[in-house]
Amino acid sequence: MVASAFVAGALAGCGGGGGGGSAATGTPTAPQTGTFSAQPLPSAIASSASAAISSVQASASAAASSASARASEFEASVSAQSARRSAEAEKALKGVKGRGNAVSEVGMTGLPTAQTGGVLAVMLTITNKTDRKASYAVQVDFEDPHGKVVETRYTGAENLEPGKKEQPIVFSRRPAEPKLTPRLVKAQRY
Repeated sequence: MVASAFVAGALAGCGGGGGGGSAATGTPTAPQTGTFSAQPLPSAIASSASAAISSVQASASAAASSASARASEFEASVSAQSARRSAEAEKALKGVKGRGNAVSEVGMTGLPTAQTGGVLAVMLTITNKTDRKASYAVQVDFEDPHGKVVETRYTGAENLEPGKKEQPIVFSRRPAEPKLTPRLVKAQRY
């Protein structure tokens, strides 16, 4: 009796007291399990996540490939600029007698082979000590232990403002042994 009063009160509360509400009279039923399979189906979320991961991986791969291409282009550009600078310096030094007019404006510092991958390299410091813009051509020879020149390299600086410095690096293409000594041979301001 108490239970039926409780159910009647609950139903009255659901109906809002106006009698216009309907009460559910059905009993809940269990789902039909005949349509279930033993294998779990991939959910839409898992498929979406997998697609997102694939997309990110493809984007990362494309970005890495693009960065590698840009690095190669930059290296080729630097190499081309270095080759052009070398050719220009060699041309400018062709007719120069003696050591040139700018030896006192060029300093040379060896770089540790630990920093250059075992390659002999020297950093030149070209300083425009004049009061006008100038270009410079420099020749560096690499000599073996007997004083024989085994390699000649050229570099320079273009349109260097008064008082400004530029520090090109000259690399030897020779093997690390025998030890070579770099020597500043010519420097010409033009």
